Amino acid sequence: MAYDVIVIGSGPGGYVAAIRASQLGFKTAVVERESLGGICLNWGCIPTKALLKTAQVYEYTQHSKDYGITVADAKVDFDAVIKRSRGVADKMSRGVQFLMKKNKIDVIMGNGKLKSKGQVEVTDKDGKATVYDAKHIILATGARARELPNLKIDGKNVIGYRQAMVLPQQPKSMIVVGSGAIGVEFAYFYATLGTKVTIVEFLPRIVPVEDEDISKELEKIYKKKGIDIMTNASVEAVEATGNGVKAKVKTQTGEVTLEADVVLSAVGIAANIENIGLEQLGIKTDKGRVVVDKYYQTNVPGVYAIGDMVPGQALAHVASKEGIVCVEAIAYNEKKYAHKPATIDYMNIPGCTYCAPEIASVGYTEKAAKEAGYEVKVGKFPFSASGKASAAGATEGFVKVIFDAKYGEWLGTHMIGANVTEIIAETVVARKLETTYQEVLDSIHPHPTMSESVKDAIEVAYGEAIHL
Repeated sequence: MAYDVIVIGSGPGGYVAAIRASQLGFKTAVVERESLGGICLNWGCIPTKALLKTAQVYEYTQHSKDYGITVADAKVDFDAVIKRSRGVADKMSRGVQFLMKKNKIDVIMGNGKLKSKGQVEVTDKDGKATVYDAKHIILATGARARELPNLKIDGKNVIGYRQAMVLPQQPKSMIVVGSGAIGVEFAYFYATLGTKVTIVEFLPRIVPVEDEDISKELEKIYKKKGIDIMTNASVEAVEATGNGVKAKVKTQTGEVTLEADVVLSAVGIAANIENIGLEQLGIKTDKGRVVVDKYYQTNVPGVYAIGDMVPGQALAHVASKEGIVCVEAIAYNEKKYAHKPATIDYMNIPGCTYCAPEIASVGYTEKAAKEAGYEVKVGKFPFSASGKASAAGATEGFVKVIFDAKYGEWLGTHMIGANVTEIIAETVVARKLETTYQEVLDSIHPHPTMSESVKDAIEVAYGEAIHL
């Protein structure tokens, strides 16, 4: 019942931290209340990508004549679509089970909470509580869908992302509240399958954390797909009707009423910091997140927190890296690891949105770079000028790069287009290595590829464009 490390939560932060701890010689256990892999593998990153792939395949059938192929009478089997998504998620969760066994990590099913310093209490499904001792406790409890006071998720009229993945039947119409990654991904999925979708966004533009040019491009493409978009708007109230819902939407010009089968609330996330014993130990929180140092230790020695429950980008790959850094720092202090791990540069975290076209970005937006005092060089290369994109029939979107005019530092990259989430890593690695524009231009990119558009955009920034 005693461990070196106990991790509470088995999402991409928790299970990765547990594996790294085991690799470094710690006797390790993971506490999980639902399914191994957490929200990401079971209800987030992975099953949503399965749904989006189905939408993409269906979209191909609608435009197959563009490729010289006739597809007759393609239909959506919504039950089968959902079943495939759940099957992909189940397979990934079983993969995590295998990794736990492979790395000799004990899996303790139940609700875990801090009982006292060095102790975790786990309550199983039957209500039986067991106390486990641990020298180090890593909290990785993740987050859930955030609820607005006037937009309570009831699972029927107003749904969250979990219900959106397993609806019993495809709605004819849907209002999506919020246009971050979750909102625009589900908007694309349902609209492509034939649902009439309206996006309501409180801020002046959709995907508001992205570069303004990206927002404009996605809005243009979505409107072309038949998605209605309302910005500078907020849903004030939702009323159930016999056939669905009526939503009162406040706009800059007055109030309008929208009718739909269902409302999807996609207004962000809230960290799971309740009922895990933080108050018992006096662990500090701020603005709904646990306060940690650069190695993820809380104000209580021996208790750490990673992932969506701490400040920083709430992304799976961030949680995984935080878990590794946290464990390696523990191991270094206990002379189980040769060097102190490098801390995370949160300005070099790639963000990816898997709608179609995809969005990928890292570093400064053009506006943020200028506000930070940089004189910038900006280059944009449209995929309409890319040979590979033309051959693939995927000419929507562009690559935009931002460099510091004085020293040639790569400040940021912003992309919208087919498969751009597979291309963004070049910028991340180059920025980590403090690469300048000239070194990228001196590196030969393969042709024809979508990825060479990054090099083409840099050529535009420095007045050396070949293909424009």
